[in-house]
Amino acid sequence: MNIQSLAKYLLTLGLIFSMSRASATALDDLDFFYQRVNTFSAEFEQVVLDENLNRVEESTGRMWIERPGRFRWDYDPPLEQQIVSDGDRVWVFDVELDQITVRNLGNALGRTPAILLAGRGDIEERYEIEDRGVHGKVSFVALIPRDSDGNFSEMQLGFENGQLRQLQLADQLGQITRVVFSDNGVNPPLDSGLFDFSPPPGVDVIDDSE
Repeated sequence: MNIQSLAKYLLTLGLIFSMSRASATALDDLDFFYQRVNTFSAEFEQVVLDENLNRVEESTGRMWIERPGRFRWDYDPPLEQQIVSDGDRVWVFDVELDQITVRNLGNALGRTPAILLAGRGDIEERYEIEDRGVHGKVSFVALIPRDSDGNFSEMQLGFENGQLRQLQLADQLGQITRVVFSDNGVNPPLDSGLFDFSPPPGVDVIDDSE
C-alpha cells in the first residue's frame, strides 16, 4: 500500500470512527438528559414553520423544568404567554386574550414533548429512537411515537457538547416547531414557587381540570 492509499485508508477509518462516536454520543446525551437531569433551565427562541417551511410565527422566552412533571414556559411579548405545571395541573395564560385555561397534566399534554422533557419513565416503551446524525455541531436523535394517539409524528432532540440545544417537532399536518436553547442550566437549584400559579384578578378562567 503506497502512502496516498494509506492516507485515504486512515482518513476513511477516521470518518467512520467519528460518525460512530457521534451516534453513540447523541444517544448517551439523550439518556443522560432523560435519566440524570432533575432540573433544567434555558432561554429559548421558537419558530413555527408551515408545510412549505415558511415562517408563520416567531417567539422567545425562558423555560424551567423540575422532574417529574413540573415546568414553566414564559413567552416574551408580543406573543406573551405563560404555561405552568405544578405536577398535577397545567395553567395556560394567554396574556393578549386575558384568558387562562386549566387542565389536568395528563389530559392537557397527552403524549407531547412537555411530558418527555419534564417526565420520568421508560422512554423506549413509548418511542422508537433513531440516530439522525450530526448537522453542523449538533447531534440529533429522533423520537417517533409507537402509537398515533399524540398530536405529533416525530420529535428530534439536538445535543451539542452534551448540552440540549434544539427541539424540533413535526405535527400530523406537516407543521414544524423548532426551539433553540441557550444559556442552559443543568441541575440548578430552582425556587419551587416557579411552579405555583395564581390567576391575576379579573382574568377569565376556564377550568377543565375536573
